[in-house]
Amino acid sequence: MITLNTDICRLLEIEFPIIQAGMAGGPTTPQLVAQVSEAGGLGTLGAAYLTPEKLRAEILSIREQTDKPFAVNLFADNPQDDFSRLTEVQEALRPAYAELSIEQPGSSFQSPDYGEEQFRLCLELDVPIISTAFGCLSPEQMKAAKGHGVLVITMATTVAEAIEAQAAGVDAIVAQGSEAGGHRGSFSYEQHPMGAQVGLMALVPQMVDEITIPVIAAGGIVDGRGLVASLALGAQAVQVGTRFVGAKESGAHAAYKQAIFDSNEESTVVTKSFSGRPARGINNRFIELFESAGTKALPFPSHNTVTKEIRGVATKTGNPEFMSLWAGQATRKLIREERAADIVDLMMKQAQALV
Repeated sequence: MITLNTDICRLLEIEFPIIQAGMAGGPTTPQLVAQVSEAGGLGTLGAAYLTPEKLRAEILSIREQTDKPFAVNLFADNPQDDFSRLTEVQEALRPAYAELSIEQPGSSFQSPDYGEEQFRLCLELDVPIISTAFGCLSPEQMKAAKGHGVLVITMATTVAEAIEAQAAGVDAIVAQGSEAGGHRGSFSYEQHPMGAQVGLMALVPQMVDEITIPVIAAGGIVDGRGLVASLALGAQAVQVGTRFVGAKESGAHAAYKQAIFDSNEESTVVTKSFSGRPARGINNRFIELFESAGTKALPFPSHNTVTKEIRGVATKTGNPEFMSLWAGQATRKLIREERAADIVDLMMKQAQALV
């Protein structure tokens, strides 16, 4: 029998098995995180690109708006910069510079690395839940987190990654199907350069069968039907990203939201063009320009740093053709802004009716 009151609700101390994805780069404002938690789900702050000062301010802002549990999402790995092919990549970016009137692109770059400071700050401020992308916390960090009573959730795209994360001591796993928008949490890209492309319906039951900790389903879930289907497959909750990008409290640019509302299941592609890591987003002119050049992207985070100015100018001018429009494959029904609390409420009403 399917129940909406799952074990993970009690573990995370939330009312409903709905987790708002920790989308780094702006969508997850303190208001969005707090409203999802206040509505009975679990709000998550996407903190990976935040300075420690900004992270502190946003955690404190969330605390001012809710006393409910929330999570902070961090990148687990901190790869070194590699700008060895910078000239080649900037030549491929020249058409984008021209269209955005960027006359003199930078020639010296350095990607910030806030990972350890962010982690320590989460402990200092008693963040109740930390979720990680691109692998697990280090053994030292995991020991420190457990010592502070912090619950740890890790995103995985294969059963092997889930097994590794369970062995590392995490409390729950997010099974990210290939339908998911943005950067999925693949541990490595050596075997699958574009990430393991395992769909959610195939991934969840196989993962549930191989590990003993709770599984959270993510990828193409936007309504109560996706929630109930995920529970039927053995998951104990769902993680929802794209629908919350379009929420009123989201920090996404209005042009980004509109691009989601105008898209459908055929609109997205998996690309390395913006960041150097594979991510699913709505196809646009920037992706087409860069990929038509046939130039290999720099590794992450270096490529992400090099393209930051392009994304920044596009945001300032409201030009979605040069924004990174991260989105999953289930966007056809997303047609307008909604309050985050209403999204949680409607998903639960749909799920309750089905159950």
